[in-house]
Amino acid sequence: MTTGAKRSVDEQVQFALAWLKSRSTRATLEGMARYAIPSDHAYGVAMKDIKALSKTLGRSQPLALALWATGVYEARMLASFVGDPEQLTAAQMDRWCKDFDNWAFCDAMSFNLFDRTPHAWAKVAQWSTRRNEFEKRTAFALLWSLSVHDKRAGDELFVRGLGLIEREACDERHFVKKATNMALRAIGKRNRTLNAAAVAVARRLADSQDSTERWVGKDALRELTSPPVRARLRA
Repeated sequence: MTTGAKRSVDEQVQFALAWLKSRSTRATLEGMARYAIPSDHAYGVAMKDIKALSKTLGRSQPLALALWATGVYEARMLASFVGDPEQLTAAQMDRWCKDFDNWAFCDAMSFNLFDRTPHAWAKVAQWSTRRNEFEKRTAFALLWSLSVHDKRAGDELFVRGLGLIEREACDERHFVKKATNMALRAIGKRNRTLNAAAVAVARRLADSQDSTERWVGKDALRELTSPPVRARLRA
């Protein structure tokens, strides 16, 4: 039995907060600003320590909800590791997504939890139309994550994803355009068929009159047509 399993949810939260605070450093807290992460509600704990704590606690959706409710940055990051994808509902994903106020939450939740739920693909499509910058970023961070982690998904799902990328690549907001670019590059590295489809999208964007679309397309083309990527896909 893990340490987390021996405690009530409230006790686990208090244990986690104390554990995190004991590993906080001023340097880590001050360094968050360099990565555009708000530190108003943060302790300043390295990601490797957050991951280590999550292994001690194990998966628990009630605990993840309680950690998120604290509002503490590191506790919310921890929630992405301890949340249970089988118990996480689509409605709860929406509630969390609306709370995201920085790119790190978008990416951590997408890569550690959201992409393992049965709701993931539906949320990519749903969130891709959101006005809020971080909700919209989450759509493409999740698509990026699925291209890496969802080994069973067919190419047709990613082709639809390319359609969403092409449709939204004109969004000039920094954290959205970076996510659309990363999703485009990730899909194009999945296999040779998707590489060809992604390159076609990237070329159309690179030829666009819109400066944001051009950046997304040209930056993706550099990687997707590079010798290392081509060689790996042939192999």
